[in-house]
Parts: sequence; structure tokens; C-alpha cells
Amino acid sequence: MGVFVFLPLVLPLTAWPVARLAEQRLHPRTATRLLAAVAGVSAVCSTLCLGLLMIVGTAQLPGNPLPDGWSDPDVRAAVPYDEIAGRAAIPALLAVLVSCAVAAWRQLRVRRRASGALAGLPPTSVAVLPDRTPYAYALPGGRGRGRGRVVVSTGMLAGLGSAERRALFAHERAHLDGGHHRHLLTVHLAARANPFLRPLRTAVAYTAERWADEEAAAVVGSRRTVARAIGKAALLAPRAPAATLPALAAVGPVPRRVAALMRPAPVGRAWPPVCTAAGLAAWGAAFGTTVSALSSANSAVTLYFVLHAATTSV
Repeated sequence: MGVFVFLPLVLPLTAWPVARLAEQRLHPRTATRLLAAVAGVSAVCSTLCLGLLMIVGTAQLPGNPLPDGWSDPDVRAAVPYDEIAGRAAIPALLAVLVSCAVAAWRQLRVRRRASGALAGLPPTSVAVLPDRTPYAYALPGGRGRGRGRVVVSTGMLAGLGSAERRALFAHERAHLDGGHHRHLLTVHLAARANPFLRPLRTAVAYTAERWADEEAAAVVGSRRTVARAIGKAALLAPRAPAATLPALAAVGPVPRRVAALMRPAPVGRAWPPVCTAAGLAAWGAAFGTTVSALSSANSAVTLYFVLHAATTSV
């Protein structure tokens, strides 16, 4: 395996410049999909490499249940600094698994609580709750429950004008139609798996809202109306219900979203030219992700054959 086993663990360090360039130069739809894919693949690759290192480290522990041949010197020689890296990978991988499990459980609990609050209401696409607390968010639907529902309180509706209400509903429907909750959950779990991917989580939280902003502006026909709705909603409800439940008043750089809506609509090009800064960011992210995937695959295949040879030779 050599040093290639460590590459997927450190390549996400490139996430910060890629995230910054993507969120500033790419269309929000392209940036969201690209960064979520990069985060997901990078997280899987780094977790896989931690697992490979843990196997080598666990084989060195006395009383472990692994085959005796797996502690052979040839196996240890496949990993640089095997004694340190192998044993350090054990608590690191356990921490990753526990952290991701806790995050997934919290997300499930939030969705169940939100769904429980809608019990007894008609199964319409918009659920209006008689609550003075201002909030509005997109609640994804599960299996057999459609694409989801827009949940809004009477307190939020009371603070918005008729045009701004249209912008709110269009924004939340855009979240549901685009499946933004999946992108947000992917980067949320990826950041738990590898802290170097946290810039991607922040970037996707912004680009997903920008994506919905642009969709709402196209439906309403006024970018200024959407900008005004965003500003009012943020003042009314400064806290979003959860990090992975998209909302018009999501915590984040609201002034940047408003400023973007004051400019012309971005060009919806699927992939920017390589000669531009946005193109370099996109191709850089794709290259880094490909290297991570190839390094993980190479390490997994190499370790498999090394362990197979060590087992059959015993």
C-alpha cells in the first residue's frame, strides 16, 4: 500500500480553496451537486483507509480474534509506520463511526418530531401550524409519503406580505424538488467522518440556499421580492430547525444571499471552462476525488492479497 493509504486522509485538505471557489464562481445548482459528491466520496475513501489501517493495527494486539498470519511481518511491511498508524487508527475509526451514528440518529429524531407535529393535519403539500413562533422549512417525505411538505407557522406568515409568502413557498418547494436535504445530510456526515471536509459542509449549506433562491426568483418573477422575503424571514426566525432541514431563514450568510439576488441571475452552465477559476476549482475537486478513490481501491486490493497470502502460508 505504501504512502497511498494515507492520501485519502489528507487530500480533503484541498476542500477549503475548492469550496470557496465553487460557491463564488459556480452556479449554485452545480456547486451543490459537485461539493456534495466530493464530500461523500472523500468521506467514504478516508473511512475505508482508516479501516485498512485498523486491521493492521488490531492484528498486532495480543488476544485479537484475527488470524495469526495477519500479524506476519509482510503484512506490517505493507503499511508505513504500521505500529503507530495501525494502533492510532483503532480509536480514530471508532470515533468516526460513533460520530456519524449520533448525527444520523439526531437527524432521524428531528424528522420524527417534525412529522409528529403534523399529525392530524390534512395531507396537503403545505402544512400551516397555528403557532406564533415564526418558522418555515421543507420537511422531506419518506417512502410512500411523496416528495415532502412545506411547513410554515402562522407567526411567519403574519410577518410577510403576499408576494413574500409566494417567494417563501417557492423557495421551500425548490428545496423539496431538488432533494437538497440529501446533499445537506451527505456533507454533514462527511464532515463528521473527516474534519478536513467541514468547509464543504459550510459551502453546501450556502449553495443549497442559493439554489433555492434562484428557483424561487424564477417562479415569482422578481429577484428583489425573494431578497426581501429572505431578509424578513431571517429577522423573524434567526434559527433554523435543524442543519439538514432546508429553510428560507436558515442560519448562514443572509447578506451574501441578498446581495447575490441583487445581481443578474447566474448562468446555468453545467460545467465551466477549464481556463476559468471556476473551472480550475471544479476540475481540481474532481481530480482530488479521483485520486482518493484510486488510492483507496489500490490500498484495499493490495491489503487483500497480502492478507490472503499471509493466511494461506500459515
